[in-house]
Amino acid sequence: MRRAALLAGWLLLTFTGCAAAPGSNGAALVAQDRMESVVKQTWTTRDFRLESGDVLPELTLAYERYGHLASDGRNAILITHGFTSSQHAAGKHSPADEAAGWWDGLIGPGKAIDTNRYFVVASNMLGSSYGSTAPASINPKTGRRYGPDFPDITLRDMVTAQKAMLDALGVKHLVAVAGPSFGGYQAFQWAVTYPDAMRGIVAVVTAPKGGGGQEAVETLRKRLATQPSWNGGWHYDQGGIVETMTAIRVETLQRYGTNEVLARTIADPAARDAELRRQAAAWAKDFDPNSLVTLRKAAVRFDAQRDVAKIRAKLLYVLSRTDKLFPPSIAPGVMDALAKAGVQASYFEIDSELGHVASGPEWAKWGPRLQSFLESLDR
Repeated sequence: MRRAALLAGWLLLTFTGCAAAPGSNGAALVAQDRMESVVKQTWTTRDFRLESGDVLPELTLAYERYGHLASDGRNAILITHGFTSSQHAAGKHSPADEAAGWWDGLIGPGKAIDTNRYFVVASNMLGSSYGSTAPASINPKTGRRYGPDFPDITLRDMVTAQKAMLDALGVKHLVAVAGPSFGGYQAFQWAVTYPDAMRGIVAVVTAPKGGGGQEAVETLRKRLATQPSWNGGWHYDQGGIVETMTAIRVETLQRYGTNEVLARTIADPAARDAELRRQAAAWAKDFDPNSLVTLRKAAVRFDAQRDVAKIRAKLLYVLSRTDKLFPPSIAPGVMDALAKAGVQASYFEIDSELGHVASGPEWAKWGPRLQSFLESLDR
C-alpha cells in the first residue's frame, strides 16, 4: 500500500496555509534545495480591484517557491495548478511526508524544470481552498466568511493577482508559465493578458476556452443543495456537506484516470476502490464547496481563444492520449487557431493510459520535450 500511496501522490491534495516570508535562514534554504523542506508561504495585498469592479479589501495568495531568483529577476517560472488541486507542485514539506508534489518528477534540481537554474513559484489561485482568499475566508468588512456572497472572479483576476505577487517577489520577467488543466487555463490567460511578461507558455491537458456554460454551474449548485446542510451555501455552521462532496470527488477521480493510476500498484479492484474513496473523503474535508462553485463559474466564462492573436510567447501544447476531459481530438482545432494567429506553437501528446492526470505520474514520457522547449527559450 505504501507504493500505491506514493504513486498516487500526484493526486493527493495537500492542505497549505500561512508560513514565514521567503528564506532568511541559510539552513532553511539548503533544505529547500533538497526539496525536502518546502515552505508554505503567503503574500497579501489590499484593496484588490476585480474585473467586475468589486474590490476585495484584502487578498492573499498562498504559494511555494523552489530554487533562487537571479539578481536580474529574469529566471522565474510560474507553475499554475488544476481546478481542485493546490500549489504543492514539488518536493515535500517534511522528509517524513509520504508523497511529494503533483509535478515532482518535473520540478527540482537537474529535472526538466531545473531549480538549479530557475526560480520556480507555484501559486495557489484566487478562490481556491488551499490558503488563498476564497469563499471560506473572513471578509474584513463583516467579520464573517464570504460564503456564497464571495464576488464573482475571472481568470483575468487570478493572473492579475499572480502578477502583483511576482512583482512583489522581485520577478522582472518570466521564462515561462506552465500548468495542467485549470492551470493551463491560467497559462493561456497569462499569455493574452501579459503577452510581454514571459518567453514561453506550457499549456497541459487543457484548452484556450472553457466549456459547459451556466448550465454546468447550476447543475453543480443543485447537486450541492441535495444535502440539507448546504443551507444555501452557508454550510459552515451546519456540519458541512462532506457526504455530497465525497461523492462528487469519487466521480471526478474516476473521470480523471485515478483508477488507472492505482491499478499499477493495487491489483485487487475492491482495494483500489477503497483507496480512491479514501482520497476522495480526505479531499472533501478540506475543500469548500463554495470554492467549487466560484471556480466553476470562472472556468465556464474563460475565453482566451478570442484573444490568441495577442500571444507573443512560444507555446508548447500538451495533451494526453486517453484524456476524457481534453481529448487529443481538440488539438487540430487549437493548433490551427494558434497558427492562424501567428503564434509559434508546437504540440506533444503523452502516450499514456492515465488520462487527465498523466502529466504527473508519466513525467518521464514528456519531461524531455518540456526541457528542450524551455532550453529553446534561451535561444
